[in-house]
Amino acid sequence: MLREAGHTVTVPDLYDGHTFMHIGDGTAYAEETGFQELEDAGVRIAGRFPPNLVYIGFSLGVMPAQRLAQTRPGARGAVLVSGCVPLGVYADTWPAGVPVQIHGMDADPIFVDEGDLSAAENLVETSADAELFLYPGSSHLFADISLEDYDETAAPALTARVLEFLALTDA
Repeated sequence: MLREAGHTVTVPDLYDGHTFMHIGDGTAYAEETGFQELEDAGVRIAGRFPPNLVYIGFSLGVMPAQRLAQTRPGARGAVLVSGCVPLGVYADTWPAGVPVQIHGMDADPIFVDEGDLSAAENLVETSADAELFLYPGSSHLFADISLEDYDETAAPALTARVLEFLALTDA
């Protein structure tokens, strides 16, 4: 949908061609490979492109997206979906003038129970450039139409907000 709206989209393959039908299988692969290696791969791939990008990450992909937005000069923005890393991991504060949207479901056990929601709330409290959008439900990958977790209400709302966000960062 982002491409259809005229945006250039590059999706790094952090999983080296492997695909999984269940989040637990993907998590097991990430644990075996190493979360840091996957994050570093996303950062390396982004290094092939100019720095004036909006970084978007879903779930585990939030790690490289957030790291790049917080540490790579020239970032135009970030969208973090179903994840948020606490301030202090990549930088103590969110960079001024770099807008960020965080999206998650209010009862997603991964987003809520593993600390991502708390990290997102802290980010919003400490940065004028941050917005948090919570959707009712417990799905983690609610925006992926190919999965059972897809939410027919939340996913289109997320897409609309991201398109508005991109329009603002383009301006």
